[in-house]
Amino acid sequence: MPSRYETGGYRLVHVFVEGYDDVAFWRNIFDDFETDRLKFEISVPPRDDLAKGKKVLLGMIPECSEDRILCMDSDFDYMFQNFNEQSRQVNQTPFLFHTYAYAIENYLCYPPSLHRICVKATKNDTLIFDFERFMTEYSRTIYPLFLWYAFSARQDREKAFSLFEFRSSVRLNYLDLRDDGNETLLWLGRQVDKRVRSLEMNYPDWVDDVNAFGREIAKFGVTTDNVYFFMQGHTLLDNVVLILLNAVCERLREMAIERIVSGTKQGISLKNELSNYNNSLRNVREVLLDNEQYKECFLYQRLRKDIEQYVRRLIEKER
Repeated sequence: MPSRYETGGYRLVHVFVEGYDDVAFWRNIFDDFETDRLKFEISVPPRDDLAKGKKVLLGMIPECSEDRILCMDSDFDYMFQNFNEQSRQVNQTPFLFHTYAYAIENYLCYPPSLHRICVKATKNDTLIFDFERFMTEYSRTIYPLFLWYAFSARQDREKAFSLFEFRSSVRLNYLDLRDDGNETLLWLGRQVDKRVRSLEMNYPDWVDDVNAFGREIAKFGVTTDNVYFFMQGHTLLDNVVLILLNAVCERLREMAIERIVSGTKQGISLKNELSNYNNSLRNVREVLLDNEQYKECFLYQRLRKDIEQYVRRLIEKER
């Protein structure tokens, strides 16, 4: 392992993350804290086997130090606080930082940033869909079902309502762009209501506990309007946000092409203009995975404050 101080005279902190997909996210965060005297190196844990992920990092807790820190997704552990041993470790271990949101994907899907994703992908800045309004209404729609899934997970009774069932119940099968997706939300609401009624019938003894659980996690910032920060990240990204982005971007591309075709250019000039436009387009998923416009999120501010306090202690010890 490299020495605490490299030949360049700076202190090097080794930051271990869950997997390769996490390196860029945490690099973007720690960039804000690097100086000539303090550097961070982000990597996955060195192992002989193929094991990666959160459990591997949790197993490294005894090795944590000022110069060897762990960064991971919160999953449900932030909400569960000290309910079980893993949640206690995630919330109380020094030199361990977690996302507060369920995962890094939840930050990448930060609603105020989604219009910019569309602009980068389509080169069309026309406002045709209110992502923030839709995501707030989406959150309100799925909130009762989210409580049932999260509560069953905390009780270690996921068979009562599995992740597969939750994912299939809250996914968007289509997006009607009119009225900012209102028809799609109404359709989703009907699916959610059916599922909630089924759960209440099958587990009547849980109804009061699930409602109490909702009041409990509200203390950690979970509200009816922002459940998308706390649901499983890949479900949000793949089954909700990419559905939205692909539908909106398809329409924005159509609008851009319509404008080009209806302009004054004809013949070779028109063909070149269309070719230039099509060559400028980017894959929506790739643009989303590069998103860095989430730093205004209140959960990110909590994470940043944790890292600021850690860095401040390092600097004070150097004096």
